[in-house]
Amino acid sequence: MTRYSFAATLAVLSLAGGASAADLGAVDQPIKLAVNEWTGQHVTTHIAGEMLKAAGYEVEYVAAGMMNQFQAIADGDIHATLEIWSSNVSDEYAVKVDEGTVVELGNLELAAREGIAYPAHVAEICPGLPAWEALKACAPQFATAETLPAGRLVDYPADWGTPGADRMTGLELPFKAVPAGSEAALIVELKAATERKSPLLITFWQPHWAMSAYDVQFVDLPAGEDACFTDPSWGPNPNAVNDCDFSPSRIFKAGWSGLQDNWPAAYEILSNYTLAVEDQQPMMGAIDVDGGKVEEVVATWMSENEGKWRPVVDAALN
Repeated sequence: MTRYSFAATLAVLSLAGGASAADLGAVDQPIKLAVNEWTGQHVTTHIAGEMLKAAGYEVEYVAAGMMNQFQAIADGDIHATLEIWSSNVSDEYAVKVDEGTVVELGNLELAAREGIAYPAHVAEICPGLPAWEALKACAPQFATAETLPAGRLVDYPADWGTPGADRMTGLELPFKAVPAGSEAALIVELKAATERKSPLLITFWQPHWAMSAYDVQFVDLPAGEDACFTDPSWGPNPNAVNDCDFSPSRIFKAGWSGLQDNWPAAYEILSNYTLAVEDQQPMMGAIDVDGGKVEEVVATWMSENEGKWRPVVDAALN
């Protein structure tokens, strides 16, 4: 389903309902935004920062580790972090929320997904895709010397866990999972398979620029419900867990508990800020593939897509 960034409709409804403009607050103090380790987060954060600047704020970007940033936010040294993945968040986040020093700012609404995937051309090699059952008959097409007679699944790097292998076992699919050496190695696999039109099954995720660049599609697996991971009787294989897709990921935002009092309009802007995968992924590609600078790529997007972000800023100020 297509998602629209920064829904203008909500802004209009809010104004129609008589909502008053929020105060700018302490404009003499910079708002500090966390910059984490991956390109998509850089894009997300710089868009938010440019929206705040358009409202009249000074913004600073602060390098911060995803897993250990929450103490700095609780202390007020960082004021917001804009792309938290529920599948990869430290226990400290919940502790800080419970103690009231960190507050959630709502969903970013990126359509996040992890799963078993393939470049689109593979559907011609394995008719029946994206249905997962098609892989049972097609496995020999994916076999290599190291996996014969099983098909080959290129899994996440070993230090990311074994989610692909777990699903091959859970669904009794005749594939051997081979860990990639790195994220870059996963991209090399996608590039080579696309250029050669060769078979490839891979564990992957979105948002990621490669999803668009190599027309990556997800295999339709049984829905990833909680029972799948604890109850062998659940799902198509009554003798195993993990016979399903990945659990859905939620991507959300959080901030310092003093954000709303110190900068009311900024709090409203960041709370209402959303971003669509179809907007983020091409910007990631422009940076990681084409060598663009995040500031320049974001500036271009904002100038060409003002209707997607300006209504949120205006709703907070007018």
